Amino acid sequence: MNEGEVFHEKQRLELCAIHALNNVLQERVFTKETADDICKRLAPQCVVNPHRSMLGTGNYDVNVIMAALQSRELAAVWWDKRRTVQNLCLTKVQGFILNVPSRVSLGIVSLPLRRRHWLAVCMVNGQYYNLDSKLKNPVCIGGEAELCTFLREQLAPEVAEMLLVVRQEVEEDGSWLSPDNPRTDSL
Repeated sequence: MNEGEVFHEKQRLELCAIHALNNVLQERVFTKETADDICKRLAPQCVVNPHRSMLGTGNYDVNVIMAALQSRELAAVWWDKRRTVQNLCLTKVQGFILNVPSRVSLGIVSLPLRRRHWLAVCMVNGQYYNLDSKLKNPVCIGGEAELCTFLREQLAPEVAEMLLVVRQEVEEDGSWLSPDNPRTDSL
């Protein structure tokens, strides 16, 4: 598939959560305004909203991502990193949103600081793509084997986390997990 056909929002401000949502959905659904509205619904009485940056530049938390997905009849399943990614039933997963450590840059200068960053991965025309908003273009990961390798590498840092984006009924019945590895198995 031509990379030009893959929807890919690029990073601006601290809006990586919005970019990750739109990239995993493969269309522009959410904006800063819709995310700010979700923040207000999540914490209506708060003067300083705990779900976004005090500066109003974004930096939305996982609660905003989960509420945004719910508005589209989707769910976010928090992946237990003690499991192996081979336990996933990939046909039931619409995409992945990862929260990973990321370097801070000012222009071309990389600072010795690390922040948290949301990025998306999803399948487009039979191939998985890394849709990190900090990338200039989407990067083709490949098929299932390459995806598993990519996810293992991304989840290697202790602070990295992953959400599975699934339909609500898939979240409810647990079918995102391979039937060979029921949820009640010991880890």
